[in-house]
Amino acid sequence: MGFSIPTRTVLSETVPVSVTGPDRLGDQPLVSGTLEVKLAAGKEDILAAKQLRYRVFYEEMGAIPSAAASASRLDEDSFDDVADHLLVLDHSLGNGPEAVVGTYRLIRRSAAETAGGFYTADEFDISRLEAQPGEILELGRSCTASGYRTRPTMQLLWKGIAAYVFQNDISLMFGCASLPGNDAAALQSQLAYLHHQHLAPERIRATALPERFVEMDRMAANEIDLRRTAAALPPLIKGYLRLGGYVGHGAVIDQQFNTTDVCVIVETSSVSDKYYKHYEREARGISIQ
Repeated sequence: MGFSIPTRTVLSETVPVSVTGPDRLGDQPLVSGTLEVKLAAGKEDILAAKQLRYRVFYEEMGAIPSAAASASRLDEDSFDDVADHLLVLDHSLGNGPEAVVGTYRLIRRSAAETAGGFYTADEFDISRLEAQPGEILELGRSCTASGYRTRPTMQLLWKGIAAYVFQNDISLMFGCASLPGNDAAALQSQLAYLHHQHLAPERIRATALPERFVEMDRMAANEIDLRRTAAALPPLIKGYLRLGGYVGHGAVIDQQFNTTDVCVIVETSSVSDKYYKHYEREARGISIQ
């Protein structure tokens, strides 16, 4: 499954932050109003993230749950055990798991090795990404509760990711990003736009697995209304493109989650100066444990 809003943001102005402690992103809480972003500190936090994911993906978005998921009312898999889980809490709802209103799953190379690979590898050949030197990070399973798909929530998620990237010296980020629906023909302009305007260079180009490959080059470049099509993209994909992100070759239909997924790739060294410096100024002083 991909990670488009609401299943998976938009960059915007940041607020001053600092962090400490196992579940915080600085010497002081990273907050916006009643919202705070932190890393999951234990089993209860992770359980709350899984419950939120179930409500959004299955109850709201219409994904098809397994019998086990229906019984537990959790969206979970084996990758959750090795991942770090970024959370957004609304303290007006409480100070425990009941406050979790947003989440993002973060998996580094060493964690993926423990799990036997990255989640994205189920849809895309990511061997060129895995061959890159340095630390790489898979982003996924992102969602926000209804009523929290807003600028403050999104900027907090991105600030948390920025802090995590700088602390762990991440050189490359990637993950499955979702377009809504399984009808590639209905999405032809968006898929073609991404293919023609943002295709990753070969050295870091992921490719949809042959048995799942859906062609993205469905329209000639000169037939695309660039402005209208770019505006219609899911907010999360637009956020990654603003960071200088790319997409892989080919899309994948995810029948279970009713999405059409593309692989998004971002090299932190090539993030546009505006956003990179913007986040770097504040994230350099942050220590996540």
